[in-house]
Amino acid sequence: MSVAGKVVVITGASSGIGAATAKLLAAKGAKVVLGARRQDRLQALAQEIGENASYQVTDVTKRDQVHALLDLAMSQYGRIDVLYNNAGTMPQGNLADREYDKWQLMLDVNVMGVLNGIGEVLPIMQQQHAGLIITTDSVAGHVVYPDSAVYNGTKYAVRAIMEDLRQEEKGHGIRATIVSPGAVKTELVNTIGNPEIQHNISQLMAAQESQGLALNPEDVANSVLFAIDQPEHVAVSEVLIRPAEQEV
Repeated sequence: MSVAGKVVVITGASSGIGAATAKLLAAKGAKVVLGARRQDRLQALAQEIGENASYQVTDVTKRDQVHALLDLAMSQYGRIDVLYNNAGTMPQGNLADREYDKWQLMLDVNVMGVLNGIGEVLPIMQQQHAGLIITTDSVAGHVVYPDSAVYNGTKYAVRAIMEDLRQEEKGHGIRATIVSPGAVKTELVNTIGNPEIQHNISQLMAAQESQGLALNPEDVANSVLFAIDQPEHVAVSEVLIRPAEQEV
């Protein structure tokens, strides 16, 4: 699947990995349809990219808003080649903290947000008999570590959902990919909530690139490009990408 001319819908597109991916794909000739909650960021990004970008304010926890974003892509281009589920949140803390609202938010965004995207795009891709669904997972979906039980759980869930998607929909020409980055220098750190943990991770993000402690959003965008830029008989099920010096 050559990237040029492909219609790619990206959620969580207003910053970080989503924005970097939008810029890269558009530079390669893709048509990008951007969704996120912050209209000002979306507008600025679409203006930077130019005629190959359009946008709509989208909260992935609201199924009707996800549907409307996909409708925008269909009304403009008549098809959707790729859906990139990229929105996410990462509050951290011990289970004993009993932060039920934060746990629910992670489930709503990281799991239901992905399911909303899958559920709303599948009828379109089934009718096309073609399509690629990509979801940002995480190294946290492959290993478990303290202070992150619920976040780990949401990312393990995404792995399971995406593998089931691959098995169920391969007969419809629909492929499924997860991209699982380690530490990435994005605004996700601002959702951590726990001051001590946030401070420690912020210091990690401030490290020099040469130290190999954190990825840049562009590094992850390159992995997304790789998955899209494969012929249709090739399914890249998983890309696991870490900073060179990351321990877990």
